[in-house]
Amino acid sequence: MKPLFLNPPTFEDFDGGAGARYQASREVTSFWFPTWLCYPAGMITGSRVVDAPVQKLNLEDCLKIAADFDMVVMYTSTPTLAIDCETARRIKALKPSIVTVLAGPHVSVLPEESLRFADGAIDIVCRGEFDYSTKELCEGWEWEKVDGISFLKEGKLVQTPDRPPIRDLDALPFASRIYQRDLPVSEYIIPHFLHPYVSIYSSRGCPSKCTYCLWPQTFSGRTMRCRSPQNVYEEVKWITENIPGVKEISFDDDTFTADRKHARAVAELIKPLGVSWTINARANCDYETLKIMREAGLRHVVVGYESGNEQILKNIKKGVTKEQAIQFTKDCQKLGLSIHGAFIMGLPGESRETIMETIEYAKKLDLNSIQASLASPYPGTEFYEQSKREGWITSDSFLDETGHQTCVINYPNLSNREIFDAVELFYNKFYFRPKYIVRSVMRMIVDSGERKKLLREGKQYLEYMKKRKQIKM
Repeated sequence: MKPLFLNPPTFEDFDGGAGARYQASREVTSFWFPTWLCYPAGMITGSRVVDAPVQKLNLEDCLKIAADFDMVVMYTSTPTLAIDCETARRIKALKPSIVTVLAGPHVSVLPEESLRFADGAIDIVCRGEFDYSTKELCEGWEWEKVDGISFLKEGKLVQTPDRPPIRDLDALPFASRIYQRDLPVSEYIIPHFLHPYVSIYSSRGCPSKCTYCLWPQTFSGRTMRCRSPQNVYEEVKWITENIPGVKEISFDDDTFTADRKHARAVAELIKPLGVSWTINARANCDYETLKIMREAGLRHVVVGYESGNEQILKNIKKGVTKEQAIQFTKDCQKLGLSIHGAFIMGLPGESRETIMETIEYAKKLDLNSIQASLASPYPGTEFYEQSKREGWITSDSFLDETGHQTCVINYPNLSNREIFDAVELFYNKFYFRPKYIVRSVMRMIVDSGERKKLLREGKQYLEYMKKRKQIKM
């Protein structure tokens, strides 16, 4: 079978593909590469990857494309399941013989519920990593013999054995080859990355125990599996030689620094290539590792600080203390590394006081940029089970009708409206302080490109916040 790997159309500027950690329309245009879809696409002859939100394709466009394929594999999420099932229904109405497959964390955790919800629109659910499952399906294997899938047969659930996490990541193709083949690389934008950028993984899985984090608990696993440093080097080298104009490589591993020996080895190998690169790092990485990476071209780190309250960090099993995070930040700044800090409003233990504590903490850290997200108890996470048990969840919808993130958590001492409003308060207090404004103005004076970028992002942010004010809880 010839497969179409589809990141389906949803909302305007919706970043929810197989790479985005939060499935929502963002404050400023942001698009991650659909990396998970590109791995199996690179293993199957005749495949194609379509990223509808980035390529600005509507449902009718996707239907025309799907008509030329025998299978369509869609990456779905908790917030978009209903929309994606309807997309599958429309595809089947056009071509009844096509095999429809859903993959992603939500269906991995709730395969039977997802199949029954789809009511015939979905033939197969892939649980966990779906690289080889989709390959075997396209090779014509009997469904019962393909590990890691679920489907309904005569109304009854058939669930094949779990497929073990892939150990030999070097055996997988370079996702970047599929980016070049099928996708408009220059349309992928992350505001705090140099543009254009390319995102790849050097590992899968994360050993950390954070209760809220979707990927390790539902999809990639809590055991870190690494590509060999040589294999990573070969892909980075291939990118520099074959995708012209790329200014930065993003290692979008769950946590690039979880295996520091591996991180150092990759850094040493790619150093001669002279590329700028970014990583996701935990705020407990040692100075020496940071220094080695910095000298090898590391420019920017994305760090999940989450909260400025010590007890909340313990509640979510973050495994990093506030003291460690402060030292890490100082080390990065000493080395000249740019930092994008990720914070979450509404984690267990949140109060009006801890919200202000986190905002002041972020201001004191004086990071280059931040993102503030709403705590989202996705199915399959420890946070979801805790929230269900405590009765904190007020809604099953994580998005409003325009794709913007809503707050589904309501604590006895803190309402979902207060948590929702805390995001805007956070942004305003961080970005509209004199020190940050002066620094931004200086960047705009000395760099016309930076001036255009900041003005464009500022306009997008104000428009987003205007829409956000209309969201009802």
